[in-house]
Amino acid sequence: MIDFTNCLIRKKAYGGANGSKLSIVYNDNVYMLKLPTHALKNPKLSYTNSCISEYLGCHIFNMLGVKAQETLLGTYKFHGKVRNVVACKDFVSLNSEFIDFASVKNQIIDSASNGYGTELTDILDTIEKQNSVDPKELKEHFWNMFVIDAFIGNRDRHNGNWGFLYNQNKDEMKIAPVFDCGSSLYPQIDDELIKKVMSSKAEINARVFDIPTSAVLINGKRGNYFKIITSLEYSDCNEAIKRIVPKIDLQQINLLIDEVEQASDLQKSFLKKMLKLRKEEILDCALLKLKSSNL
Repeated sequence: MIDFTNCLIRKKAYGGANGSKLSIVYNDNVYMLKLPTHALKNPKLSYTNSCISEYLGCHIFNMLGVKAQETLLGTYKFHGKVRNVVACKDFVSLNSEFIDFASVKNQIIDSASNGYGTELTDILDTIEKQNSVDPKELKEHFWNMFVIDAFIGNRDRHNGNWGFLYNQNKDEMKIAPVFDCGSSLYPQIDDELIKKVMSSKAEINARVFDIPTSAVLINGKRGNYFKIITSLEYSDCNEAIKRIVPKIDLQQINLLIDEVEQASDLQKSFLKKMLKLRKEEILDCALLKLKSSNL
């Protein structure tokens, strides 16, 4: 367990709504240290498990071949209390800055909504019209991200937490590593609720087929991952399924989960079960339909 308490704190500040953040130096590298947020949706849980979710989510993205922010789990003593934290390596270099997708979307002056509007048709239209990076590359990245977010149950991939790195000297953009996975993997569930869910097929099914939903909107409503992916309606999503699903190694992911000291044994069992079910019932189901339909 890494103790980040005595790390050098830098003056750099980070935005975003999910919890307090500090810029620290650890092993000569700059990290954003994220403290856990209060569990507003679960009064029985003092703080969310978002740090664990952030750590596991980013590691799973990297395992599946989609570059994500490097993350480390540890502790930080704050106001006399030791908190579980996640350190996220700062991927913004001296001559670069992060530009979110919302800002690029704002460049499309005939867009149907503002930069933070997440209607799927509008996002896809922006991807085609933007000239920051190759549209084909960006489209693949978006759908890869969508499929993996479906796997880990990320409910908060909005237009402000993915995007690009802009090189100011060269006036060039490239796709930034994936980050901000703290809303995935059921961060506000406690052991008591886990027991309730695990004992009910209906509760389990609800968390596979119905919740969490995507931040991407379909006709103004949050998208249902299962319905979108298994509909086979989006050909680029189908291609992402073919790319991503064969790379999922549940045994390797289970070993990663087992290494998380901050998680209880019950929480680990729950996460393993839900990832297995989300893979089988959403992603494997879609892949099987694709193979049988020759799409």
